[in-house]
Amino acid sequence: MTTIHTLGYPRIGAQRELKFALEACWRGETDVAALEACGARLRAANWQRQQNAGLARVTVGDFSFYDPMLDHARMFGATPARFGELGNGLNAVFALARGTPSQPALDMTKWFDTNYHYLVPEIEADTPFRLEASVLLAAVREAQALGHAPKPVLIGPLSFLYLSRSATPGHGLLARAAELAECYASLLAELAGLGVEWVQIDEPILGLELPADWLAAFAPVYAHLAAQGPKRLLATYFDSVSAHADVILKLPIDGLHLDLVRAPAQVLAFLPRLPAHWVLSAGIVDGRNVWRCDLDAALAVLLPLHARLGDRLWLAPSCSLLHVPLTLQQETRFDAELRNWLAFADEKLAELAVLARALDHGADAVAAELAVARAACQSRQHSPRVQVNAVRERVAAIRPEMARRASPYARRAPAQRKRFQLPLLPTTTIGSFPQTPAIRALRAAWKRRELGELAYLGGVREAIADAIARQEALGFDVLVHGEAERNDMVEFFADKLCGFAFTEHAWVQSYGSRCVKPPLIFGDVWRPEAMTVDTARYAQSLTAKPVKGMLTGPVTMLQWSFVRDDLPREAVLKQLALAIRAEVLDLEAAGIGIIQIDEPAFREGLPLKESAWRAALAAAVQAFGLAAGGVADETQIHTHMCYSEFNTVLPAIAAMDADVITIETSRSNMALLDAFGEFEYPNEIGPGVYDIHSPRIPSEADMLHLLERACSVVPIGRLWVNPDCGLKTRGWPETEAALAAMVRAAHAMRARLAEHISAPASEPVSA
Repeated sequence: MTTIHTLGYPRIGAQRELKFALEACWRGETDVAALEACGARLRAANWQRQQNAGLARVTVGDFSFYDPMLDHARMFGATPARFGELGNGLNAVFALARGTPSQPALDMTKWFDTNYHYLVPEIEADTPFRLEASVLLAAVREAQALGHAPKPVLIGPLSFLYLSRSATPGHGLLARAAELAECYASLLAELAGLGVEWVQIDEPILGLELPADWLAAFAPVYAHLAAQGPKRLLATYFDSVSAHADVILKLPIDGLHLDLVRAPAQVLAFLPRLPAHWVLSAGIVDGRNVWRCDLDAALAVLLPLHARLGDRLWLAPSCSLLHVPLTLQQETRFDAELRNWLAFADEKLAELAVLARALDHGADAVAAELAVARAACQSRQHSPRVQVNAVRERVAAIRPEMARRASPYARRAPAQRKRFQLPLLPTTTIGSFPQTPAIRALRAAWKRRELGELAYLGGVREAIADAIARQEALGFDVLVHGEAERNDMVEFFADKLCGFAFTEHAWVQSYGSRCVKPPLIFGDVWRPEAMTVDTARYAQSLTAKPVKGMLTGPVTMLQWSFVRDDLPREAVLKQLALAIRAEVLDLEAAGIGIIQIDEPAFREGLPLKESAWRAALAAAVQAFGLAAGGVADETQIHTHMCYSEFNTVLPAIAAMDADVITIETSRSNMALLDAFGEFEYPNEIGPGVYDIHSPRIPSEADMLHLLERACSVVPIGRLWVNPDCGLKTRGWPETEAALAAMVRAAHAMRARLAEHISAPASEPVSA
C-alpha cells in the first residue's frame, strides 16, 4: 500500500489558539502551565487530523511555541553566552525570542523564500554543543500514548549550522559539524530506544548552490548518523537538488523526499540510481499555495514512479503545510465558486489519500473524486472572472522609461531638500502605530455592519488626529498617519483591488504569535479607484510637517499573497505595479510630497539558486520602478525593507533608486548597515535603531550607540533616524517611551555633529 505522510502541519490551531495563549501568557494573564496545556491540546488535535486523513505516521517535532530553529538551538545547547544562565522551560525560550531588559532578542530572518520568519541561532567558537532533547522525546511519548506512530522531524545538522550565525569573528561554523553530528547521533539513539521507526531529517540547504566545502561535509556528517537509530528520510524542498544527486545518492540514509511541485524534473536524476532499499517520497501536492491539485496531472507523474517503486513510493505535500491555512471547513461565507478551486492543509491530505487509492486500486476506485477535481480545475481555467482584457493591454503597453525617474538622485535630492527643509538626521517612523483594542473594536463593528460608514470614518479620523498629535509632541520631522484603518499591510490594499479574494479564517503563522491571513490573487489585478488619498490628505491637513503617504509595494503584495499559478508571477507583478503606480500619482496630485512604498519582501521571493537571481531581481526592480517612476523630482520616494539577508542584493536595491530606504538593523547591531557602507549605497538611508519586535524598550544610550555606528558608515547628510519596522503590534506606553528616547538620541547626535553640518554629503563622519 502507498504510504502518505506530511513534512509538517500548521500549529496555530483552527481558531489561532496558540497565538492567544502565547499573548495571554506574555501579558501575565495566564501561566506557563496553561500555555503548555494549550500546546498539548493542539498537538493532540493535529495528530488526530493526520490519522483521520489516513497517515500511517504522524509528524512530531514540527510543533513549536515560537520557532523550530530556536528549539533546535536549545536542544543542542547553542544558547548565546550574552544571555547568561537562562535555565530550562518556555521562559528561557521567550527570553531568546523576545529579548530581555539587558539583551536584544536573537536576529530574525525569512525561511528561504517563504513569509515565515525564523530566529537565527548565534554560535560562538566555544559554544559547547550538548544534547538536551527532553521536549522532543516527551512529544514522541505523548503521540505514542495517544495511539499514534510518530515520525519525528529534525532540521538537519548542516542546514542548522548553515542557517545560523557565527558570533565569533573569523570562526567558521562548518568546523563544528562533526561535534554537532555526535549530538544528532545520540538523539537518534534515544529515539530508537523509544521505538521510533522513521525520522525525517530536513536539509533544505541542498536546494541552494552550496559552497564545495559544505557539500563535501554531507558524507562525513551523515556517516556519524548511520551507526544506530531509526530509518532516516532526508527531506529536501523549495527547489531542485538534482545538481547534488551524486552526493545525496551516496549518503547512508533510507529514503529521500523531493519537491515535485517546484521541480518535477529532478526525479529523473534520482530514479535510475535510487538504492534498492530507499523509499522515494514524492512531494506531489503544493504545500506552499492554496489551489486545488490537478489530480489527473499528479497521477500522470506518479503512475510511472509507482510502476517502478511499488510500496517504496510515498506521497506527501511538497513541503511542510505550515505555509498554508488549516482547513476550508471554516470558510462558511466564502465565494462558492472560488472555494471550489481551493485546498488548505486538511484538503491537501485528502488529496494525497485519493492519489494513494488511485495508485493502489486503480483510477476507477476514485472516479468520483477525480471527476470533482477535474471539474473544479476546468471551472477555474474557463471562468470569465480570471482574465480582464483591459489589464492585459495596459501591461502590454509598458515602456522601459516608465520604470525610471525622470532625473537621477543627485538632481532630485537638492529639489527635495529645498521643498521639505528637513534638519540633519531627520526622524520618522516606518508607518503603523499601535492597533489598540479601541481601534480593533471600531473596525470589527464596521465590518459587522453595526457601525455606519460616517461613524467609522469619524473614529478613524480621531485615531489619525491622535497619532499626528503624539508625533508632534515627540518632535518628529516627518510624520505618518498611523494606519488605524488598516488590518494588514497587504490585505488592506488587496481589498481595494480587483482580482483578489479574501477568506474568513485562513490564518498562517509568520513568527511567534504573529499570524497573517494572506489574500488570494485569483484573477487579473487592477485598481478601480483611489485607495489612500482621502486619508493621506486629511492627515496632512492636521500638520505643517510632511506626512508620508503609505503604500505596500508590488513585490510584497505578490509575495505575501497566495498567488495564482495559471499565469507567470512576473506578469502578475506588472499588474500590481501598475495598480500601485496609479495610487502614487493620485497621492502626488493631492499634495502628498513624501510617499513610502514598502518592499520588505524584496529579497525573500528570490529563487533559492543565485544563478536564477538576475531575472527575478530585474523583474522586482522594474516593478518598483513602474510603481514609483512617474512622479516629479520634488516628490520623495521612500521604501522600507526588513528581516531578510539584503546584503547579497545591494546592487538591485540601489537600482530601485528610492530616494530613501529604511532598513532593519538593530537586532544585528548594524551589521547590515556595514554592507550598505561597503557597497557605498548612493541614496539616503534610515537604519533602524529600535527593534519593534521585542517588548524591550531601548534606552537613549542604546540608540545613540547605534547612531554612532551609522554615522561612521553613512554620510551624515544622507542619514535618517527611525525604528526597524511598523509599530502596530506594540502598545502606546512602550512605543512613546522608545520613540521619545529615539528622538532624544537623534538630537544628541545632531548636537555632536553640529561642527560637521557643512561637511560634503559624500563623506561619512566619524562620531
